[in-house]
Amino acid sequence: MLAITKASLRSIFRSPSAVIFSIAFPLIFILVFGFLSSGGNINVTVAMDHRSDTLNPVYAAIKHIPGFNFLEGDSTKIKSELSKGRLTALISIQKTNNVNTPYTINLTSSEAANPQNIQLVKSILNAVISKLNQENFVNTPTMAVVNNNVQQVPGRIYRTIDFVLPGQLGFSLLSAGVFGVAFLFFNLRQQLVLKRFYATPIRRLYIILGEALSRVLFQLITAIIIIGIGHFAFKFTLVHGWITFASIMVLSFIALILFMGFGFIVSGVAKNESSIPPFANLITLPQFLLAGTFFSIDNFPTWMQPFCRILPLTHFNNAMRNISFEGASLLSVWPDISFLLIWIVVVYGIAFKIFKWE
Repeated sequence: MLAITKASLRSIFRSPSAVIFSIAFPLIFILVFGFLSSGGNINVTVAMDHRSDTLNPVYAAIKHIPGFNFLEGDSTKIKSELSKGRLTALISIQKTNNVNTPYTINLTSSEAANPQNIQLVKSILNAVISKLNQENFVNTPTMAVVNNNVQQVPGRIYRTIDFVLPGQLGFSLLSAGVFGVAFLFFNLRQQLVLKRFYATPIRRLYIILGEALSRVLFQLITAIIIIGIGHFAFKFTLVHGWITFASIMVLSFIALILFMGFGFIVSGVAKNESSIPPFANLITLPQFLLAGTFFSIDNFPTWMQPFCRILPLTHFNNAMRNISFEGASLLSVWPDISFLLIWIVVVYGIAFKIFKWE
């Protein structure tokens, strides 16, 4: 019995999938969500109205709040960022004639901003005022008050689906590209189908392209279904209608080509079928968790965010959200697309070196 136990335990530790799924993945989840909970400061983007009274302690205290990212720029830029939802609120501090309440704080936002973030800004401002009252203005009822009536500028209504759907589409494309291609070409190689193809007059490039094209077409159909259900059932925003939809499909095609390259790499390095999931998950899992798929990367600690921005899925998610909700064109999101193209060159360079026909 002890001999069997020893041999079985040894075989478990020699199985990459057992080690990865039992030990590594739980640790990864613990670390990621631990960082989320201990990431420290909240982060909301705000701007200060240039007409604000800046010679008061409220202004000085607000400017030093770690959770506020202050956006600088002229009124045209501020209004544009408000309408797109990138700016949560415009803060205006005005002096009053009321001795009991020397200052009033007015907020300007838009329907494109997340309502929870607007409420968060108001709560932070009230907490700052309360602290100032306790420290320096004991004899004053309150040195400032936040106006509960938030002025709204025109903007598109921000819905949860506008954040969730791009991440889920990226999730689907990455999963299909890596797992689908890896299992497909590993099985074709293992069953000697690729070897038989290679023995025919068909060029090797055409063999790869034929199999890859079928995957591309299938996943683009999947993308159409996901976007269609999101738009018609849950009011997912497509700012310019069919033009926005076409831009999304082009972006999805580029991303899928990249993700399939990862699948070619996995199929080349995998020694057996059971080793495919661990290798594939080493590529996909960090991107699922750290690339803004389920939550914004701003929630992570500052030192981790540069790593998040290296991941290709991060750039797909950013470009997708900018195109669908903000109405950006493919030319406008060219920095994200160029990053994906660089990844394509690197990934297919590696895949070409390690791809096997037998």
